Amino acid sequence: MLYYLFEYFDKTLDIPGTGVFQYITFRSALAFMLSLLLSTIYGKRVINFLRRQQVGETVRELGLAGQNEKAGTPTMGGLIIIFATLIPVLLFARLHNIYIVLLIVTTLWMGTIGFVDDYIKIFKKDKQGLKGIFKVIGQVGLGIIVGAVLYFNPAVTVRTDTGRADIFKTASSSTVIVPAGIEEKSTATTIPFVKNNEFDYAEVLSFMGDGYEKWAWLVFIPVVIFIITAVSNGANLTDGIDGLAAGTSAISVLALGIFTFVSGNIIFSNYLNIMYIPNSGEMTVFISAFVGALIGFLWYNSFPASVFMGDTGSLTIGGIIAVLAIAVRKEILIVLFCGIFLAESASVIIQVSYFKYTKKRFGEGRRIFLMSPLHHHYQKKGYHESKIVTRFWIVAVMLAILSIITLKLR
Repeated sequence: MLYYLFEYFDKTLDIPGTGVFQYITFRSALAFMLSLLLSTIYGKRVINFLRRQQVGETVRELGLAGQNEKAGTPTMGGLIIIFATLIPVLLFARLHNIYIVLLIVTTLWMGTIGFVDDYIKIFKKDKQGLKGIFKVIGQVGLGIIVGAVLYFNPAVTVRTDTGRADIFKTASSSTVIVPAGIEEKSTATTIPFVKNNEFDYAEVLSFMGDGYEKWAWLVFIPVVIFIITAVSNGANLTDGIDGLAAGTSAISVLALGIFTFVSGNIIFSNYLNIMYIPNSGEMTVFISAFVGALIGFLWYNSFPASVFMGDTGSLTIGGIIAVLAIAVRKEILIVLFCGIFLAESASVIIQVSYFKYTKKRFGEGRRIFLMSPLHHHYQKKGYHESKIVTRFWIVAVMLAILSIITLKLR
């Protein structure tokens, strides 16, 4: 909203200095600082409110050290992340940008699913929360919306021939950039570590003959549904010990912020020889607010946690990361910069599958890990929560750096 106000001051009233709001970097910095202040200063008030409402976590007996001390800790802290993200975005982002609209819808959609789940657990005294089938329906519904918008909306275009941008100086010495190529609708994505690294989902249907491109949505939308469902569930599984999900997510989103900024900037995309995605740079404002909210939330969620994010936060985080990756055409890289989510999810899948297999074959279920998800395995081995979280953060940083260097390493 402030963006439009200052745009009016600049273009209509010609007030000196107000044009600075046109710069994404400036608005991103403001969004980060405001979200950080909101989450740290007002986060305590939210926690006190949750405590007064007796919104306390019910801890299952898993035989983990320090587990019983967590009972009664306020949950639904994901509300702090949601509000601290959306308020700066509404103030500083261009709200008519289709990518910003999608991210706001994603935040509210997944936040609502997580809130309902937490509400049932706490106030209905049902430890299972929202039935899994309804969670999946919600995730699939969001996937259909995001996939359909990205595929059919005319404002979502790409250009892969970034080397054909004409850059020259005007008489007033200002730099003018004129994209020489044609922006086009495409379902292309990026394959890391490979030259000429664009893959078009439409190619899967090439066997259909001429005109197969118009049916690309049959592949693209299911892929979007799968990614949103997988990443949101992965974030949900990672949220098991103090600071783990928020910290690793902040690192992943920072990496995505770099991809978003360079992909939405014709100069950087030209230099790096990557896909140029018009208007996508505006997502940097959202990402800055989101990172600020996650870091501010860590103020209260680091060990020993004063609040848990609950499904309200974890499902929202996963949904946002998935949509960001898809929008910036880096969804294949999710296996790298979301490697912690992948490892946590894989540990559960492997554990359950192996247990069922051995029970069927030997009559007795056997386990590979002491407990799943993976962070509980290390807890069972005697590692302190803080050590586990810190080491997972270090691994997340390494994976984020590896993801970033794919911009040139191919």
